Amino acid sequence: MVPTTRTARLAAGLLAGGLALVPLTGCSFTSNNFSCTTSSCTITLDGAGSEVEVLGTTVTLGSVQDGRADISVGGASVSCGQGESVTAGPLALECTSVTGDAVELTATLN
Repeated sequence: MVPTTRTARLAAGLLAGGLALVPLTGCSFTSNNFSCTTSSCTITLDGAGSEVEVLGTTVTLGSVQDGRADISVGGASVSCGQGESVTAGPLALECTSVTGDAVELTATLN
């Protein structure tokens, strides 16, 4: 017979492991450079070459010049200025802020 406390710990571990596999829908989370809700993610890329994987796609900042950000989304290149929306690969992006050498984006799946 397995002691009750060991069984409870095992069940808690299995539950925690299962929760790690839950897809994006129905949850929200935050990291150092992005945060997501059930329908979209807010991404901040600061500096050329900075990247994040979000919604299953890698988003990389190329450069920021004259108020426009050059961004690579899963290998596709796009450019946007503050307030503009673009589509690249599986993502629709809105450039909510373009300043200095950083860009803030809102990403949703197409």
